[in-house]
Amino acid sequence: MSGAEKGLAIGAISLASVLPVISVFTRQLGVRGVPGSVVFVQQLTLWVAFLGASLAAGGDRLLGMSANTLLPVRWAVPVRIFSSGLTAAISASLCWASWQFVLLERAGGKMLALGIPNWAPALIMPVGLALVTARAVWFAGPRAAQRVAAALFLAAPLAFAAGFVPSSAPFLCSGIGIIIVGAVLGLPIFATLGGIALLLLWHVGQPAVDVPDNAYSLMVSEVLPSLPLYTLAGYILVEGGASTRLLRVYTAIFGWMPGGLAITTAVGCAIFTWAGSGVTIVSMGGLLLPMLIKGHYSERFSIGLINGSGSLGLLFPPSLPVILYAVYAKTVQIDTLFVGGFVPGLLMVAMVSAWGVRHGMKSGAARLPFSFAETGRALWAAKWELAVPVIVIIGLFRGFGTMVEAGAIAAVYSFLVECVILREFSLRRDFPRAALECVTVVGGVLLIIGVAKGLTYYLAIQDVPGLLTTWVVTHIESKYVFLLLLNIVLLIKGSFMDVFSAIIVMVPLIQPIAVHYGIDPVQMGVIFLANLELGYLTPPIGMNLCLSAYRFKQPMTAIYKATLPFYLILLAGVLLITYVPWFTTAPVKWFMSR
Repeated sequence: MSGAEKGLAIGAISLASVLPVISVFTRQLGVRGVPGSVVFVQQLTLWVAFLGASLAAGGDRLLGMSANTLLPVRWAVPVRIFSSGLTAAISASLCWASWQFVLLERAGGKMLALGIPNWAPALIMPVGLALVTARAVWFAGPRAAQRVAAALFLAAPLAFAAGFVPSSAPFLCSGIGIIIVGAVLGLPIFATLGGIALLLLWHVGQPAVDVPDNAYSLMVSEVLPSLPLYTLAGYILVEGGASTRLLRVYTAIFGWMPGGLAITTAVGCAIFTWAGSGVTIVSMGGLLLPMLIKGHYSERFSIGLINGSGSLGLLFPPSLPVILYAVYAKTVQIDTLFVGGFVPGLLMVAMVSAWGVRHGMKSGAARLPFSFAETGRALWAAKWELAVPVIVIIGLFRGFGTMVEAGAIAAVYSFLVECVILREFSLRRDFPRAALECVTVVGGVLLIIGVAKGLTYYLAIQDVPGLLTTWVVTHIESKYVFLLLLNIVLLIKGSFMDVFSAIIVMVPLIQPIAVHYGIDPVQMGVIFLANLELGYLTPPIGMNLCLSAYRFKQPMTAIYKATLPFYLILLAGVLLITYVPWFTTAPVKWFMSR
C-alpha cells in the first residue's frame, strides 16, 4: 500500500468528519458555510468506500463468507489460486463497468459544487477496483507461477470488454455455480454478490454499468455517509482507552452483584456494539477475558459470554444497521425504529446477564464490595465518554442536525475528548492508525453494500418481490408460520452474510409480504435486525464465531461449544420479540403520543 493511498484515505475520512461540523456551526451563527459541503461529504464517502476496499485488499482483509478453516492443508495452494483468480476476474469486470459509468457521467455533463464535474470524483471507482484486482492476483501466492495462474482468470473480463455477452441459460447456471463454489472456498462477499449480479443482468440484456450506477447512487445518498463517521468515532474511543474507563464504571455499578462481572461484560459490549460487532470482540475481548477468569469464571464460559455479548447492542442508538435499515426500507423513521428496538435490546441484554448471574452464583464467582467513592471516581473519569451517546441521541431525536451531522459531531467530539482533553490519543501517532483501520473496515463493508444494490436492482426489474409475495400468500395462510420461516431464513442468511448486505438484498423481498400479513413496519425491522444479530453466532461461519476464534486463538469447535448456551438464550429472546409484538409496539405508541 502506497503512502499516497493511505494519505488520501486519511484525508477523505477527516474531511468528511469536519465539513458537516462546520455546517452546523455556521448555520447556528447564521452565516454561510462551505458551498456544496453536503455534496462533497457524499462524494468523500464514495472515496472512503473504494480507497478502503483497496486497502482491505492490500491487507488481504476482504470479508469472505468462508474462512476455509476445515479444508485439508494440501488443498490450500490450489484453492487460494482459484479464489484469488476468481476475485480478480469479478473485480476487473466491475472495474470495466465502473469505467463505462464514468464515461456516461462525463457525457452527461453534470456538475457538482465549485465547478467540479460529476464524473471526476467517480474516477475513484475504477481506480479502486483496479487496485483490488491487482492485489487479488498478488495474493494468489508467493510464487510467480501462482500469480500467473490467477491472472489467467482475467481472460473472462477481457472477453466481456470485447463485446461477449453471456446470455445463455447454461452459461448463467455454470457461472453462478462457479461463484457459489468460490464463496464456499473463501471468495470475498463483494465478489460473490457482484459476480452474480453481473451474470444475472447480462442474462436479461441489461448493461453491466447498472451495478456501479446503483452502487454510486446508494453511496452518495443523504444518510449513508453517517456510517463511516460513527465508525470513526468508535475507533477513536477505543484507541483512546474509553473501553477501559467505561468498564471501570460498569464494574463499580454491577460488580457487587452475584455474577456482576458477567453483567458488566454484557452491558459493556452492548454499549460498544454500535461501532461494530467486530470492534467489540477484538478490542474489548482482551480486557474482559482476563477479568472474567480472575473472577473465577471458567475460560469456556467467559469466551462464550464475550462472544454472545458481541452484538447485543445492535438495536441501540446509534447502531449502524438500524440506520441503514431505516434508510433502505423507507417505511420507518430512524428515530422510531430506535424506539421500537430499545425494549427488545434491553430484553436480550437482560437474558444474557441473567445467565451470567446464574453461572456466577453456581461457580462462586468473585464479587466486589460496592463503594460509592469508587463509583463516583469511575463516573468522573469516564464523564466525557459517557456523554457521547447523549450527544448522539440528542442529535437523532431532537433534530439539531442531520444524521450525517450527528455522526460528524460524534467523531469530532470523540477526537477532541481523547486527544485534547484526556490526551490519551495522539494526533500524529494514533489518529492515522485509527483512521486507516476505520476506512479499511468501512470500505470493505460499503463495497459489499454497493454491489448488493446492483443485485437488488435485478430483483426489482424482474419483479422477484412480487412473485415471491404471490407464492408465499398462496401457500402460507398463517402470519405466525410466515414469521417462523422468516426467522429460519434470516438466521441462515446471517450465518454467512454480513448484516449490511443482508439488509440490501433481503428487505425488498420481505417488505411486501410483511405488508400483506399486516405486520407493523417497526416490528418487522426489529425482527429482521434481531435475527441478523443472532446470525453472527450461527454456525458454521457466523462473524462473531470467526472473530472469537481469531481473537482468543481457539479452534472453531471450541468456540461453537462455548457459544451454544448463549445462542439458545438469544434464540429464545428472538422468538419472544417475534411473537410478542408488545415489546416493540408499546414503546413506539408511547413515543408517538408525546
